[in-house]
Amino acid sequence: MKEELFDMIASVIPDLPDRADETEAPDYSRKECWLSFPEITKDVDTFYIYSTTYVESSAEKGAPDYAPLDDPEMIIGAQGEYVTNASVFEESTNVFAPYYRQAGMRYAGEVREKTGNIDAAISGMPYDDISAALDYFFGTCNCGRPFIIAGHSQGSGMVKYVLKNYFKDHPEYYERMVAAYVIGFSVTENDLEACPHLKFASAESDTGVIISWNTEGPKNVETNAHNVVVMPDAISINPLNWRLDETYASAAENLGSLVLNEETGEYVIADIGADAQVVPGRGVIVSNARLAPSEMSGYFGPDSFHEDEYNLFYNNIKDNAAKRIAAYMARCHE
Repeated sequence: MKEELFDMIASVIPDLPDRADETEAPDYSRKECWLSFPEITKDVDTFYIYSTTYVESSAEKGAPDYAPLDDPEMIIGAQGEYVTNASVFEESTNVFAPYYRQAGMRYAGEVREKTGNIDAAISGMPYDDISAALDYFFGTCNCGRPFIIAGHSQGSGMVKYVLKNYFKDHPEYYERMVAAYVIGFSVTENDLEACPHLKFASAESDTGVIISWNTEGPKNVETNAHNVVVMPDAISINPLNWRLDETYASAAENLGSLVLNEETGEYVIADIGADAQVVPGRGVIVSNARLAPSEMSGYFGPDSFHEDEYNLFYNNIKDNAAKRIAAYMARCHE
């Protein structure tokens, strides 16, 4: 059944080159290599990196460690994630998002088991692709505009890797960064100590900073459940009150969550009781949102909102991006 579905989907997938076994990065001058390549209508850009969408196929016998650029599961997953995640930046920015040969869920999990993180899985082929996409973006598309860089899960792991490496080598780009949204992946105290050029957000409108959180339900927190994206000494900022301490933010402070209307098949803004509170000892956000937890409990614990972290706080993220952009622009005009 899955093969039939992928065959049907394949007919609408862009004509992407299959470079799974090649060392050369995709040619990002080809628009087909971009999930999103917008017309320029805003004064700020976003560069968005999608999460692990090469999941079930990566566990099949003989499956490559890295997704071919034209893998149907990865492409369709990335397109769906654009709607739920990357679209939050469309109101304020021109959103660019490259396709890239990402590490499969199986391989990324194996690497994390051996090393404690996924850096060894993303530092080769995936980083080569993202680096090439960034080179093309900054060299041809960005034209000196301020920018946001954002991602989710593996995509956020890649954003963190880019912050540590690519921007260390390109400070001329980094100085124009409005903010980095590293959502659904841990940024730790050790990351900041090892990379003094990185700063974590401390309020709702500081700029040049990292914004990060992982969202869990109470059961995960109470049982200290295993969650592959939660690392020791992780830092999370509350996406409702933009505080780092335990100050509780009720669902009344949530400007609206993005949820699927199952009758119409369309996403709508709704109130699902998505409150938020930082749990400093665990380095996560705990929420009592009325939403089914992640189905991937083996990876994220029995009560995780990993797959819905943009959805839960959708309008607050949208509002926050606009505020940080306004603060950046005001600073530039001082």
